Amino acid sequence: MRVMVLVKANKDSEAGILPDKKILTDMGKFNEELTKAGVMLAGEGLHPSSKGVRVRFSGTKRTVIDGPFTETKELVAGFWLWRVKSMAEAIEWIKRSPFQEGEIEIRQVFEVEDFGPALTPELREQDARLRAQAKKQ
Repeated sequence: MRVMVLVKANKDSEAGILPDKKILTDMGKFNEELTKAGVMLAGEGLHPSSKGVRVRFSGTKRTVIDGPFTETKELVAGFWLWRVKSMAEAIEWIKRSPFQEGEIEIRQVFEVEDFGPALTPELREQDARLRAQAKKQ
């Protein structure tokens, strides 16, 4: 199963304050452990919401809202994409992370098989083709 591990934003990440050398070193070691174990598929930090936008949809209307966004507790500062055997394994990995403060959210990623009978053979083929193309890039 794949899970998305969401690192919640805080006032420092939203202010654009970068982690210090120790935290970066510790996080690098943790990411190396994840990679060696075959767990980590991707992982990145995100710029503050002041550099982002939101697009609101209402019927055919699209409204672009420039950051920053006020509700820090709803913002994401970074993420990992992991392949694990279970949610329990993902929880055990995150407990080993070097974080000292904050909150992490872990959510299972939908797999093609999760869509059951709604996924026609044509949609399965399209999904496989798009994933193969993305790997080449």
